[in-house]
Amino acid sequence: MAADPPQLQSSTWIILLLTERRPEMKLEKAVGCLLALMQMAAMLTVTGAVPTPIPSGALLDARGCLIAQFKSLSPRELQAFKTAKDTFEESRLLKNWTCSSRLFPVTQDLRQLQVWERPVALEAELSLTLKVLKTMADSALGAVLEQPLDTLGHIHSKIQACIPAQPTVGPRSRGHLHRWLHRLQEAIKTESRSCLEASVMFNLFRLLTRDLKCVASGDQCV
Repeated sequence: MAADPPQLQSSTWIILLLTERRPEMKLEKAVGCLLALMQMAAMLTVTGAVPTPIPSGALLDARGCLIAQFKSLSPRELQAFKTAKDTFEESRLLKNWTCSSRLFPVTQDLRQLQVWERPVALEAELSLTLKVLKTMADSALGAVLEQPLDTLGHIHSKIQACIPAQPTVGPRSRGHLHRWLHRLQEAIKTESRSCLEASVMFNLFRLLTRDLKCVASGDQCV
């Protein structure tokens, strides 16, 4: 007896696998799935199309990491932050403030971290900034801080969606990120309120125009 053609043998095996792995799937449905797969394969063969891998950026977007829009803020948003900073500086002219350490060192640069670490560090900066500014909202600065707080809250929620759940880290990268986060955590415990307020205010534009832009640029920030 002549053997079945190779195509028929392959089709039979696929149907058997479908019905075996999915007992609830009826034979008619399994045959329908097979026909759809065969039709797709035929189209790819005719057109010469080759399936392409999904870019990493698309995978991030698929799980809610939509931050490319933050590469630059609108002039209106930046003006609101400038107004808040200027108002703060005017209010501090006759008040002394000192810090035992620099919360945001000049040499600190997100590019020192791996790409996946950067949203983690930025989220910590945003979290501290929001916490400090919210305490200031009850003061005379409340009116000028309303829009900046709304903008920062929105950015913070989007950055949180970009933080990896369980990333793989190396010793060096873990050290850089650990020191970054530890400095911010300790500042909340040890620094005075006036130090935190001044540090956060003077870091606003660096946070918005450099750090945020770097994270929003992904692996293009080098």
